[in-house]
Parts: sequence; C-alpha cells; structure tokens
Amino acid sequence: MNNHIQYMKEALKEAKKAAEELEVPVGAVIVHKSEIIARGRNRRETSKNALFHAEIEAINDACKKLNSWRLINCALYVTLEPCPMCAGAIINSRISEVIYGASDPKAGSCDSVTDLFSLPYNHKPIVTSGVLKDECAKILTEFFKNLRK
Repeated sequence: MNNHIQYMKEALKEAKKAAEELEVPVGAVIVHKSEIIARGRNRRETSKNALFHAEIEAINDACKKLNSWRLINCALYVTLEPCPMCAGAIINSRISEVIYGASDPKAGSCDSVTDLFSLPYNHKPIVTSGVLKDECAKILTEFFKNLRK
C-alpha cells in the first residue's frame, strides 16, 4: 500500500498541474517495474479535444516508451475513477492494474455508475479504489468551488 500512496502522490502532482492550467484536475501515472514510465493530465480545454483525458495521455506515452500497445505488467494510478472511454482504453491496452483515488458518481466506470471490467471482455485489470481519496476529491472540489466564484 505504501507504493500505492507514493505513486498516487505523483498522479496528484499531475492533477495540480492541470488545475494550474484551468483544466479539471485529474492526473495519472503509469508504473512498470517500479518505475514511472508515463504521466498524463487532463488537457481537454487546452487541446479543445474530448479525448485528452489524463489516462489517455499516460497510456499514449507508455505505449511509446515501451514501444508496444500492450501495457502488460503496468499499473495505472489516476486521481479520479476512469470514465467509459478511459476504461475501454485500459482494457484495450491490457493494463494489469488500475488504482484510483476519488470515485466519480457521474461517469465512473470501474465501480460507481457501472463496472466495465466485470463484463466479459478479454482483459480484466485488478482494481484498487480509494487510495488518497480525500486528497483526490479535495482538489476537484476546490477547483469547481473556485470556478464558480
């Protein structure tokens, strides 16, 4: 669990960068053999592109780093429960484990709204939820509170 906390803190750093860029503060890192090989943060506003979620950016970078679309033996740490698009990308990239912080009652697709990983797809990652959930939820709550001001 200590490693989970260490890596989630790195994902939180990416979420904070997103917030500084006035993006919804979601951050992600991908770990392979105990090393962070990729980072991502939400950039939908900056890019004007619905696909630019933190997980997608991290998956893209990890594929380049490993020179493979298969991210076997990789763990994705993300501050917010993945949406359906990101859960699909996780399945398709064969990420072995997903660790997330805050639940997403509006779009969460690992536990909250649905669990895409429980469906009969050809790949099922291990899911751990709630790692640093308070910190992960707080950055989102504060961001939207400040946005409304």
